[in-house]
Amino acid sequence: MILLSYGMLKNLFKLARPTQWLKNGVLLAPLVFAGEMSHTLKIELAFAAVAVFCLLSSAVYTFNDLIDRNYDRQHPLKKERPLAAGKVTPTQAVVMILILLVIALLAAWLINRNFFIIALVFIGLNLVYSLFLKDIVILDAMSVGLSFVLRAYAGALAINVTASTWLLINTLLLALFLSFGKRRHELVLLEEGAIAHRKILGHYSPYLLDQMIGVTTASVVVMYMLYTFSSEVSEKLGTDNLYLTIPFVVYGIFRYLYLIHKKEKGGSPTTVLITDLPIMLTVLLWVLTSILILYYA
Repeated sequence: MILLSYGMLKNLFKLARPTQWLKNGVLLAPLVFAGEMSHTLKIELAFAAVAVFCLLSSAVYTFNDLIDRNYDRQHPLKKERPLAAGKVTPTQAVVMILILLVIALLAAWLINRNFFIIALVFIGLNLVYSLFLKDIVILDAMSVGLSFVLRAYAGALAINVTASTWLLINTLLLALFLSFGKRRHELVLLEEGAIAHRKILGHYSPYLLDQMIGVTTASVVVMYMLYTFSSEVSEKLGTDNLYLTIPFVVYGIFRYLYLIHKKEKGGSPTTVLITDLPIMLTVLLWVLTSILILYYA
């Protein structure tokens, strides 16, 4: 009985996709780039907000796996997910979703009302995405991008600071870049079986996705450069040295393109982040350099 309980908990934990919680690190960006890291209360609120969105994300992923379990069985990697593999029943998944949502929304309400509202919007967007938007070409990727924008906006609301337009735009562009890269990886990996796994892949082609990736790549790099050189940003943050972080962003983008085209990776950006040492070091150096410039330079 103990072993059975442990096995079930292990499968439920896997169903929650804890590795994907890294995406919720976006909620900490407003704390760092608004210059609020010296305020203990705001640090606590920011990490509480991250925890809330980890629970919300797990509920969303569980619902998506529940809807897609038959399609996931056609995927060489996703077929091992607990629902697709039959290790967790649909009823157990529904109970898990409800528990996660109740805990997360109660915690969101305790943080503040505006944060609670954006949490509801995040749930609504992902619900519509799982049911409809993921089958509409281009809007599928834009929906994923918007979910990251909501994360960044939620991080600002949690600590009561104004959400930077620069931050929201850069977040959207980077998320689109990663989304198009993920779809290209799936299209190439699954080949003829791509449509059986995900119908929307029939509306894409490697060439079309390469064009979209090219546009978003240039947009991410240029927009980030404009951000670092903006006099408005320099005045607000009290430094004009953010341009020193540009090489990390450029290298990170190009490294990811290399992994997509030459190593056939990119199906999961979070997996790349924790398994590719150059990407991992680049992100860490970007974060550390940004903090040093903003708080100690």
